[in-house]
Amino acid sequence: MKMITKLTLVSAFIMLQACTSENKKLPILGAREAITKELNGATVVDTLYKTIPDFSFLNQDSVEITARTFDNSIYVADFFFTSCPSICPIMHRNMLKILKKFENNEDVKFLSHSIDFKYDTPSVLKSYATKLGISGSQWQFAAGSKESIYGIAPEYMVFAAVDGEVPGGYEHQGWFVLIDKEKRVRGAYDGTDEKQVAQLMKDIPILLAEYK
Repeated sequence: MKMITKLTLVSAFIMLQACTSENKKLPILGAREAITKELNGATVVDTLYKTIPDFSFLNQDSVEITARTFDNSIYVADFFFTSCPSICPIMHRNMLKILKKFENNEDVKFLSHSIDFKYDTPSVLKSYATKLGISGSQWQFAAGSKESIYGIAPEYMVFAAVDGEVPGGYEHQGWFVLIDKEKRVRGAYDGTDEKQVAQLMKDIPILLAEYK
């Protein structure tokens, strides 16, 4: 099941690259639904796209953050945990590169969800952010209950689970997920792959251009 999810996202990423180069507009990923409505007396069919639902977490400053925190901005989301012995350090070194490129751009934000609901309290996330050199609100680190964390991960099309048989006790995919201002998924990139991270940095301005 996890392999199918990963292959699906990789396929979506390849499609995204093709769309980017030809049409200069990113695709909208995820489930969609055709809806019928009346417009100027005529019946038209429109498409309703899946969006990230509202959520409530505490950030590294013990301040509540919700989906509304990211209104009027696009953002890059990922899932990690502070004691991760494998992919997380690579992911966040790459996230720092993206942050540096778009630093102080109010239209671009970052959200890292911790999947360690036992240890990663706001104070732990604060120490982690400080070690990364992060201050301010452009990059938020989110702590929450087991139910809230593992409930939101599938909405981003990311696999995350508790697994005592893997190093660190948690298993998750290293995707950087690009979300637009309507809370729709517009891209998924392997946060451990430099080429895909570079593609994300190229795609962010393309997405921003839709709002000019």
